[in-house]
Amino acid sequence: MPRLREVPRGEVTDPKVLALYDQLFGDRDPVAQPGTATGTRGDWWTVFANSPDVLIHAARGFGLYRDPARKIDPVLRELAQTRAGWARGSQFVFSQHCKSLRGLGVSEARIAAVPAWQVSDVFDARERAVLAYADALVLDGGRVADGVFEALKGFLDDEQILELTYITCLYEMHAVMSRALRLEFDDRAEPIVEIAAPEDFTARDFMDTGR
Repeated sequence: MPRLREVPRGEVTDPKVLALYDQLFGDRDPVAQPGTATGTRGDWWTVFANSPDVLIHAARGFGLYRDPARKIDPVLRELAQTRAGWARGSQFVFSQHCKSLRGLGVSEARIAAVPAWQVSDVFDARERAVLAYADALVLDGGRVADGVFEALKGFLDDEQILELTYITCLYEMHAVMSRALRLEFDDRAEPIVEIAAPEDFTARDFMDTGR
């Protein structure tokens, strides 16, 4: 379950939020009857509805990156978003944007290669520059090597790079929030926990060899 309460349909008073609920869930109460067309529970929306202004602002961000006025190639955009989900460890963001890549006609082999793009030969030089840039934004916190940026500028103009930067960072934020609030496919137990020692184990310095 999410770490914050979900807002049922009957408590929604903002007409813009209600319109989003209608668009995604029809006339269902998404808390009582969860589920979206993409197979998610839909609790990203119902949790964000705790702050209507935040939900509406986020939804406008989705509209911005999908707007036909964007100059960045949609496949490059989605490669970066998918990689951001993988790099930040968000199963939700990664899964959703794998689907978006598929919807753009990207092959299964290329989608499957995103996690290990560095050793794959299915991406061209432009795509590799975008994936390297996404890693620098997410894994290196924006510390982009000159060589990576120069490669990117060999394929994209300033407006395209700004769009790519903004959209990738936006989706890193969504990945972080989804994990923190345990939304959708990120509602998972912490994987790094102590594995208990045998019952007869006596605690000591792990470097002590017994000599």
